[in-house]
Amino acid sequence: MSGANLLISGGTVVDPAAKREVRADVLIQDGRIRDIQPTIASSNGLRRMDAAGKLILPGFVDLHVHFRQPGREDKETVETGSQAAVRGGFVAACPMPNTSPVMDHRGAVEWVRQEGQRVGLIDVRPVGALTRGQQGAELTDFGELFDAGCVALSDDGKPLLNSLLMRRALEYARVFDRPVIQHAEDTCLSSGGVMHEGLVATTLGLRGAPAESETVIIARDLALAERTGGWLHVAHLSSARSVELIRQAKRRGVRVTCEVTPHHLSLTEEAVRGFNTLAKVNPPLRTEQDRLGLIEGLKDGTIDCIATDHAPHTAWEKDADFDSAPFGIAGLETALGVCATALIGPGHLTWSQLADRLAAGPARIAGLTDHGLAAGCPAHVAIVDPAAAWTVDPAAFASKAKRSPFTGQRLTGRVTTVIRHGLVVWDANA
Repeated sequence: MSGANLLISGGTVVDPAAKREVRADVLIQDGRIRDIQPTIASSNGLRRMDAAGKLILPGFVDLHVHFRQPGREDKETVETGSQAAVRGGFVAACPMPNTSPVMDHRGAVEWVRQEGQRVGLIDVRPVGALTRGQQGAELTDFGELFDAGCVALSDDGKPLLNSLLMRRALEYARVFDRPVIQHAEDTCLSSGGVMHEGLVATTLGLRGAPAESETVIIARDLALAERTGGWLHVAHLSSARSVELIRQAKRRGVRVTCEVTPHHLSLTEEAVRGFNTLAKVNPPLRTEQDRLGLIEGLKDGTIDCIATDHAPHTAWEKDADFDSAPFGIAGLETALGVCATALIGPGHLTWSQLADRLAAGPARIAGLTDHGLAAGCPAHVAIVDPAAAWTVDPAAFASKAKRSPFTGQRLTGRVTTVIRHGLVVWDANA
């Protein structure tokens, strides 16, 4: 794929790899970044895009999405998920394997990849199932799945509770130098829990899931990763204690990476008051202390990246009573605005740090090379208006999911243009 010749002028280049934020022009030719200079003269045959007052960031990568296809096309498809992704600034996304049929064999993985190529908006890089049928009893054929294009393996939505199988998974995945992604949840501790176990749950009369249901699995898996030398990636952290466990493990040299979602960085258990099913997620929203602990982990680099855990559901499912409603929200189209409002506005992160956590960090984990803002790299770019104030209206989402806990909220910071391989795949003003 190659794009037209394009000159992005007048914007501020935010390059986390080079740790620079400078006003510069960006020249794109034949789908690649050819030059970045303070001023580049325009010439015939060169389309000019004015980015004055805007930020030029590397295109975002989402390590954790659910596109529901095959099997639940009423919730989302690869096409609608890709449309939602580009609106959020993402040029690549990694769909989780809990589809129907499960992505536990080559055919299922290749179909999703080919569907992503047919749509052509983003790079769709599946995560294959860790165990057959995600049943937690027998490991999948790692070689087949990685050869088919999987970036990692996971039973996301279901934790791998068998310690021996988890050890073997880390050992086998080490051969391929790819991560095992764990949904960290001791389901015996969290059984029946529909929100965080605490004062709000008690007040509402809802059964809670304690933070320990996450931390005990993380502690076990860190011990196994340390023993095997395998690469553990922990999905959607939700508690401050989890961050501290991983921080200590990294200091010991354990090979572990992890992610956090925009909603865990911005919301707490208080969002559930009024039996708000839009705030029902797994792992649950926890305390303000946990939220601040997650932000601190993001700041000091303990948490490697931000992933949306985009989990779309139909309106009738989310509008059910709290116990019956499914876990999950649509997160792709609000990710940048939520992160900018919760992290940049209060001064927790710089734009360079946020670009690292949304783009460079997840690209490294997914094994996407040449992903950045340097001459010679593929032209994958997200242009952001940092001052744009907008109100979240799920009715305008490209995603099939039209329910969000951020409905009606005023956010600051919005993606205006997304370029992939030099082609404009999303333009808010088009």
